[in-house]
Amino acid sequence: MAAIEARDLTKRYDELTAVDGVSLEIGDGEFVGVLGPNGAGKTTLLEMFEGLRRPDGGEVRVLGEPVWPRNPRLQPRIGVQLQASSFFERLTAREQIHTFARLYGVGTGPADGWLERVGLADKADTRVEDLSGGQAQRLSIACALVHDPELVFLDEPTAALDPQARRNLWDLLSSINDSGRTVVLTTHYMDEAEHLCDRVAVMDHGRILEVGTPAALVRGLDAPARITVAPGALSPERAAAIPGVTETRDDGDQTVLVTRDPAGVIAVLAAGERLDGLTVQTATLEDVFLALTGREYRA
Repeated sequence: MAAIEARDLTKRYDELTAVDGVSLEIGDGEFVGVLGPNGAGKTTLLEMFEGLRRPDGGEVRVLGEPVWPRNPRLQPRIGVQLQASSFFERLTAREQIHTFARLYGVGTGPADGWLERVGLADKADTRVEDLSGGQAQRLSIACALVHDPELVFLDEPTAALDPQARRNLWDLLSSINDSGRTVVLTTHYMDEAEHLCDRVAVMDHGRILEVGTPAALVRGLDAPARITVAPGALSPERAAAIPGVTETRDDGDQTVLVTRDPAGVIAVLAAGERLDGLTVQTATLEDVFLALTGREYRA
């Protein structure tokens, strides 16, 4: 059974079509990322999956259940971390997550365990208004997971986190998915999507442009590789003469070879003993994202 089945899902706000006929199926146990520029419709799409917004067209089923009208049978089975969360005023982090736990009929022990897992055990007695932005974000994620849901929705979960906290949270999210939970997230971090997601859906202007594994989307881009050799290892003239090199760039500190045959070029460099300091950069998910959505600034 699919965890999520969406067919021709549409949401409009006056003249703006935020989600435009989206169809998407997410399998049970998958980790799927929804990527897109600001205003692409990602958050609106997730809110319709979560039952927070009524679709104007199409239908969506989650865990085999209809989502709208609001379905109380789904609420204990899903966890939701919103892009902007509001907490009960003047409660400590411990009191906050205990409150969420009681709403779901969960004991205080598991709730305290989630504070530990997101690195907030030492902030348990701190009022939520005194937490940093990143700490509040981690508390929001803990509250979304406190009842051990089957399906988890995360809207930009690492947006306010420092690199160390992001990596720690990646480990946590991977472990949740490895335990059989389905995870759906939106993110602007391409490395995050590549690291975590089984599949990604690239979205823009309310439509899904491409869906696939990060590796398959990168292969489909058919972008050239960039091979950088150490300073002085190879003159631009000799670099340009290597079979398979389509372009060379030299900034005085390094020489960059552009090629669609990196293996062949590296073999030539190896034969000439010019591998010291060599680096190879192939296409990434960010290249796919930019190719699909463009490079213009989005407010």
